[in-house]
Amino acid sequence: MIKHTVPLKIAIASGKGGTGKTLVATNMFHSLQQSGNSVALVDCDAEAPNSIAFFQVHEVDRQVVTQMVPVIDTNACTFCGRCHDWCSYNAIFILPPAKVIKVIDDLCHGCGACSVACNANAITERPVVLGEVVSYTTNLGHNLIEAKMEVGVMSPVSIIKAAVAKISPDVELAILDSPPGTSCPFIQTVSAADYVVLVTEPTPFGLSDLKQSVNTLKEIGKPYGVIVNRAGLGNGDIYTYLEENSIDLLLKIPYDALIAEIYSRGELITDTMPTISIQLMDVVKKIVNNYGNSSN
Repeated sequence: MIKHTVPLKIAIASGKGGTGKTLVATNMFHSLQQSGNSVALVDCDAEAPNSIAFFQVHEVDRQVVTQMVPVIDTNACTFCGRCHDWCSYNAIFILPPAKVIKVIDDLCHGCGACSVACNANAITERPVVLGEVVSYTTNLGHNLIEAKMEVGVMSPVSIIKAAVAKISPDVELAILDSPPGTSCPFIQTVSAADYVVLVTEPTPFGLSDLKQSVNTLKEIGKPYGVIVNRAGLGNGDIYTYLEENSIDLLLKIPYDALIAEIYSRGELITDTMPTISIQLMDVVKKIVNNYGNSSN
């Protein structure tokens, strides 16, 4: 059993899609639950969640995530333009001479600045559905939480935040399967984590995107290490970069056709390749030993 004084959140992230982020997240979660640890997996890739595909699950809860957006009463509006001026997201379109004003829902972030700005009491709010958070239990009795955004929603940030909030305080460990890239969804996910595992591949594209992720994590002060997936592919530039920058190389997962075959069937590689399960557990133990007493 892995023990620590507070729940530990480990984000599994990558600077680009297709590096094996979900492969690592799901198999790390599976190894932990098989070892008897109290663990949860949160699929924060709300645009395309797929962690559930690797587990037998039972739904236990479903939460709709909404955002309040402004509604402008054109009869009360004086068309002064204050709401437009206060909106940082250009979500309010106004033509004062023509007495035209409209809220662009897709651009609205629900910050409420326009309501504060309005002196004519012309703005009320209505809820708009952004997505949902679905909680499951696996066949081994552990929690899997899925963030899922509605089609057409501009940002999944609020949905990710709601999904992370669903983690039980009684859980020892939580694995956060982060969205790819380094934009707002990535930031929302890793900001909730105590440690970030960056998954990359030894190719020029993998190295380029890894550098972006590393620079972002440095800016927000998050500790991190790297797992290289498909080791043996590409060249050695990525290892040179890690060594020169004193970045922990946590694990190398080999470039293996068997891994691709197992993954393509929606199966977990740790069930067939127990050595990888042991290696992933060693990675988690190292993180817990170094960061298990931190808290967000």
